[in-house]
Amino acid sequence: MAAARSLIPEIEDALQRGDAQKRAETLRRITALFLDGSAHFNEEQVRLFDDVLLRLIAEIETKARAELSRRLAPLGNAPHQVMRRLAGDDEISVAGPVLMQSPRLETADLARIASSKSQAHLFAISYRKNLDEAVTDVLVDRGNEDVVLNVAGNATARFSDSGYSKLVDRAVSDGALAEAVARRPDIPDRLFRELLVRATAVVQQRLLAAARPETQAEIHHVMARVSDEVASQAQPVRNFKAAIDRVRGLNREGLLDESQVVEFARTKAYDETVAALSEVTEVPVDIVDRLMGGERPDPVLILCKAAGYSWPTAKNVILLRLGNKGKAAPTLDAASVNFDKLSMSTAQRVVRFWQNGQGQIP
Repeated sequence: MAAARSLIPEIEDALQRGDAQKRAETLRRITALFLDGSAHFNEEQVRLFDDVLLRLIAEIETKARAELSRRLAPLGNAPHQVMRRLAGDDEISVAGPVLMQSPRLETADLARIASSKSQAHLFAISYRKNLDEAVTDVLVDRGNEDVVLNVAGNATARFSDSGYSKLVDRAVSDGALAEAVARRPDIPDRLFRELLVRATAVVQQRLLAAARPETQAEIHHVMARVSDEVASQAQPVRNFKAAIDRVRGLNREGLLDESQVVEFARTKAYDETVAALSEVTEVPVDIVDRLMGGERPDPVLILCKAAGYSWPTAKNVILLRLGNKGKAAPTLDAASVNFDKLSMSTAQRVVRFWQNGQGQIP
């Protein structure tokens, strides 16, 4: 280490009397010396460089710190305290390379930085391999959409049950995030099931469209299982025979058009409305009845969109479904937005699933 020690007078001179350019040049020389011999240095020798570089980086400009960060970040034996200092730098050009790849940072370092620094810092951390639950918990809790989507797509990251629960909470209305979460092989079955059950209709169908065949089969299996559970808790099935006979008669006469469905809904003719939706979509009437009784209006949107109906028709059916629940205004506002987003092809794909008697309530 004589070569390293011989630079100490130069370091002192750079720190006490040198300008920014001289300090940066000294830093480059020390860094080059470390890189040349790093493969052979023991921990004591690395600590010496740690002490020297720490003194220098406190006195240099952002550009020089960023260069140091890029050069040292990949090294497995980079000076430990220097890497911590660089990782916590407010300038992301300095902190980013270290946060993304330095093996010298420990879980506690990453969790501390993720708890206090900017979204850009969190985004850099989200790229790291083998992120621990203590870090991903913070990223999911504090991170914006980009951070959370990136860490959800990080195949080597690990999530706690709490972290996964928060991911699911954020994914139920975010199709891109839902896809990333659903693709994770380590997601607990109960949370995968919860994601499917709670997701909006648009998100559910995005999951189906993006999933591999084997995953699609699992999604269908979960949806069918939930349907069975809903059915086991449901009230006795209503007798729709009279309504079905009336609706089929209208259909034979060519009178079962969209305006007739609106008329059924406006006059509170629930059985006829259900029978009409069943007739035009070919979904079994008991499934339509069950879908109409769900917590959200999404199934109504899907049935009406698949039938080629307009928003005013879907609105009237939703109002019939709501009855006296007292939440019409906010429900209708959200439903209108979702109806516009929902494509007919997506709606018809879901309806084909329901036609087979699998009445999952989105």
